[in-house]
Amino acid sequence: MSAENENVTQQGADTTEDAASEKISVSTKDLSHEDRKMLKGIFLHSFNIFAMYGGGAKAGASGFLWALAPAFERFYPDKERRTDAMVRHSSWYNITSNVGTFCMGLVAAMERENSQHPDFDTQSIDAIKASLMGPMSGIGDAIFWGVLRVIAAAVGMALCAQTGTILGPLVFLIIYNVPSILCRWCLTVLGYRVGSNFITKLEEGGLMDLITKLAGVLGLIMIGAMTASFVKFNCAITIPAGSGDPVKVQTYLDTIFKGLVPILYTLGCVKLLKKNVNVTWLIVGTMVIGLALGFLGIC
Repeated sequence: MSAENENVTQQGADTTEDAASEKISVSTKDLSHEDRKMLKGIFLHSFNIFAMYGGGAKAGASGFLWALAPAFERFYPDKERRTDAMVRHSSWYNITSNVGTFCMGLVAAMERENSQHPDFDTQSIDAIKASLMGPMSGIGDAIFWGVLRVIAAAVGMALCAQTGTILGPLVFLIIYNVPSILCRWCLTVLGYRVGSNFITKLEEGGLMDLITKLAGVLGLIMIGAMTASFVKFNCAITIPAGSGDPVKVQTYLDTIFKGLVPILYTLGCVKLLKKNVNVTWLIVGTMVIGLALGFLGIC
């Protein structure tokens, strides 16, 4: 009897492991043709979900409805039920577009269940969608806006500054968009296959906070490196020292803190941005200050 229990337990464990490995798959090979067609439609529609972004309580709703249109058309051939589903999702939606497809795939899976089970609680769909906005946006903003965009910009600007080649903007677009496109597709499939358990496990294990924190630290490192590499200031002022060589002010500045003026200027710009100063004025002001300092022979 004990051996039988052990065999049953082992089989159950194997089944659980197989189910877990299946859940985290982003392959569409075992999905039906209709599933693959629908997911491709959601994926393609996701690229312009913010093409029309209104304000107020329904901000982002039109884009989300557009992205989920393939799912609504498939699961609700009846016009009345399809209209009800679209009305339910006519609410505020705002997730970083690069990772928002996970929510779309998840909602599509839940709408499939709703279409098959009349007693399905539709409020759970809205609750899951709302609960995903915070954590998914936190990860998406940290990785794509805080890290990947900064790295792509650093590489692109370095190519432009050092070689003057037109490849700089192209490299920027490639570095940023290739991972973004892959992420969109994989998360579309993952959301449809895995469901809400994936995010729940990440939050319970503390991985969500860890990923966000690590991405934020990496982004700060990249911003610091870019400040040191691209914000240049070389003071040309010298102080006569009698019969000896004149004293260079820049030498003393480097002794105090190398790159002191660039980092102070960068922090000053950050302070102004936090006070809602328009970034255009900061750019124009930087150009004017640079021209003035160069004209006066200060740097």
